[in-house]
Amino acid sequence: MAAPILSFENLGLNQGSGWLFRGLDIQVGQRDRLALIGRNGAGKTTLLKLLAGSIDADQGTRAIVPGTHVVMLEQDPDVSAFATLHDFALSGDRAPARHEVEAIADQLGVDLTRDAATASGGERRRAAICRALASEPDLLLLDEPTNHLDIAAIDWLENWLSRYNGAFVVISHDRAFLTRLTKQTLWLDRGSIRRAEIGFGGFDTWMEQVYAEETRAAEKLDAKLKIEAHWLERGVTARRKRNQGRLSKLYEMREQRAAMVGPQGIAKLAMASDGSKTKSVITAAHAGKSFGDRQIIRDFSIRIQRGDRIGIVGSNGAGKTTLLKLLTGEIAPDSGTITLSKTLDMIFIDQQRNLMAPEKRVRDVLAEGGDWIDVRGVRKHVHGYLKEFLFDPSLAEAKVGTLSGGERSRLLLALEFARPSNLLVLDEPTNDLDLETMDLLQEVIADYDGTVLIVSHDRDFLDKTVTMTLGLDGSGDIDIVVGGYQDWVKQRKARIPKGVKKQDAGAPPPPPPPPRAAKLSYKDQRDYELLPKRIEDIAAAIARDEAALADPALYTSHPDRFAALTRAIEQARAEKDAAEERWLELAEKVEG
Repeated sequence: MAAPILSFENLGLNQGSGWLFRGLDIQVGQRDRLALIGRNGAGKTTLLKLLAGSIDADQGTRAIVPGTHVVMLEQDPDVSAFATLHDFALSGDRAPARHEVEAIADQLGVDLTRDAATASGGERRRAAICRALASEPDLLLLDEPTNHLDIAAIDWLENWLSRYNGAFVVISHDRAFLTRLTKQTLWLDRGSIRRAEIGFGGFDTWMEQVYAEETRAAEKLDAKLKIEAHWLERGVTARRKRNQGRLSKLYEMREQRAAMVGPQGIAKLAMASDGSKTKSVITAAHAGKSFGDRQIIRDFSIRIQRGDRIGIVGSNGAGKTTLLKLLTGEIAPDSGTITLSKTLDMIFIDQQRNLMAPEKRVRDVLAEGGDWIDVRGVRKHVHGYLKEFLFDPSLAEAKVGTLSGGERSRLLLALEFARPSNLLVLDEPTNDLDLETMDLLQEVIADYDGTVLIVSHDRDFLDKTVTMTLGLDGSGDIDIVVGGYQDWVKQRKARIPKGVKKQDAGAPPPPPPPPRAAKLSYKDQRDYELLPKRIEDIAAAIARDEAALADPALYTSHPDRFAALTRAIEQARAEKDAAEERWLELAEKVEG
């Protein structure tokens, strides 16, 4: 690693009740792309603030190369001192250039003339991104940068960061974001920190190896009991196997659902004709909805079956919320019909997170002060139920106000999932959740007996949870695709252009449009067609080498192998970057 531009030696922070962490040594290099991983409550956000210099440590020495400009993007930026978002975006120690701020705002789709006092969380976040990126930082500290961003904005931010010449440290629950961008990992775990020269793509394998090494070391020291409870609680290897089993089950469900889909054409899902009326929970027939002159939903038909997991995706303003309200009966269509089963019992968990009284104990919230809770008809002890949601059972006596934001979100999930229901509606459920809690949420959804509707911008989460995706692009049409987010992206690339008249149900699909790539030269067209597969192969090779490099004993036992893998990863990353740039250039020609 090159000489660091920022470092902390022997870092420690005492929060009154004890040390949050102590004796940490951290270095950030000039071109580092660091993922900061750790459970909710581990101190990730606090660590970023310490690196930024916005709070003081109780011990340790912070060193920074003179002239280094450090910018922190906070989860919930404070805009209260400003009249408009524009005023906020142009503020700071090094006020960014107006034209840079406005150019980024245009890309992110945020109106900076909005009053700061009435701006939504997403608008405040976009304004903060404008200010951070336009201020020409040498080091960016990013705390959940994709929260409240839609897929288009996330994609733009990923592309910007992939070209960025400085360093960044990022906390995020967005696995796809982390996997694409990071090249090193800082793991904050039980008050200590570990660093690996691998991106997030190799983190799970590295984590398993570290815990396995801890177990072996404990056995050698005859102190296995000291970590056995922790190891069993985490169940890393067992969870990996469950995840694999869950994904296999999900793929089977997708195959079963695909059998009900007729000719794709414009990706309309044929109405099921198997006579299984009792299986249908929501049926839409030629439904439409407008607001003023704008058609939000046009001629939408679908039959949602019991057990379906439906993902709803699209840019902000495309109509996701309107579609969700139609499907849950909150609003009625202007045309067509939407019929809900009379036996629906719905749980709705939205991104605002219902507030729980801060003075109440966790036990009060879950079990009304008692020891037992009914979980969908099954009686469970509150301590055991807390462990299912990754809480230490001792937190039963803690007050809600002392929990972190992520822990409060997890407690709300535990509370809501205990209720009897057969329809689960999740609106941006992954906000404020750490990666382990997201894994848990995926498991709970997979084990849920009813139907699930999910609105989310988290691509990896959708790919691992839903059987069908409803994709909105703002035109009023809705793509209905069996599979997750990536399946929708593939479908969009192949779908017919806008303006072609929709065919009647059962009619043969229209002839495909002439390939746009015909405008390219032969070599360009070949590259355009073959590069995506080549990029996937390179990414797989990088992930494989990163997993091998994550072996904690490799550096000392096989230094030549360690060096060779490091060089191979660097070369592969360079080749992947070049291939992506080449494909993007060709894609622009095609789109043009």
